[in-house]
Amino acid sequence: MTFSTTPRASSSGIFVSFEGGDGAGKSTQISLLADWFTRAGHEVVVGHEPGGTEMGQTLRQLVLHGEDMSPRTEALLYAADRAHHASTVIRPALERGAVMITDRYLDSSVAYQGGGRDLSADDVEGLSLWATQGLLPHVTILLDLDPVVGVGRVGRSLDRLESAGAEFHERTRQAYLGRAAAHPDRIVVVDAAGSVEEVHAKVVAAVAERLALDVPASVAVVDPGA
Repeated sequence: MTFSTTPRASSSGIFVSFEGGDGAGKSTQISLLADWFTRAGHEVVVGHEPGGTEMGQTLRQLVLHGEDMSPRTEALLYAADRAHHASTVIRPALERGAVMITDRYLDSSVAYQGGGRDLSADDVEGLSLWATQGLLPHVTILLDLDPVVGVGRVGRSLDRLESAGAEFHERTRQAYLGRAAAHPDRIVVVDAAGSVEEVHAKVVAAVAERLALDVPASVAVVDPGA
């Protein structure tokens, strides 16, 4: 399956996605980056997949807490969630010039269904590109962490994917790293093993560099303890 891509949004908006295994700290780093952009004077919209819309909540319940399903069924449900999220949340935000930050996007499907579930990575990517009409982030931050450490950080009952086992999560991690190596112009790998402050500083530096942003010293880094 092939589909032409649109690596940059055709508007003044900024599209940033965060990827990584469970427990890598995506939620924390997204919140800090959103604060950083807000302090710089931007409107910021934060989303997540699956479940970033009302319809997506139903799909999220199916893929994360529903009955066992085939890898193809799982991939199709994620693509449906992404199609709706892109058309109703992401594109409208970009079209009005906002900063759109999403917790997971296309790369998650390629890593989890293409790597973890052993589906064809090309097929999974093509499905998501079709679903989103080729929309890709300007920059993707991959928070890389040993999956054993990451799962240990999850402070709640594990969902269907989180409890898939060590081999599954290691395959997913390697799929992520392979994808980052193949798309260095978009995907930045950030070591997520450091402190919250250290990781945030690396995220800000990566985003500013990739987007060629002129960052005032006053908003260079958000203090997580402030």
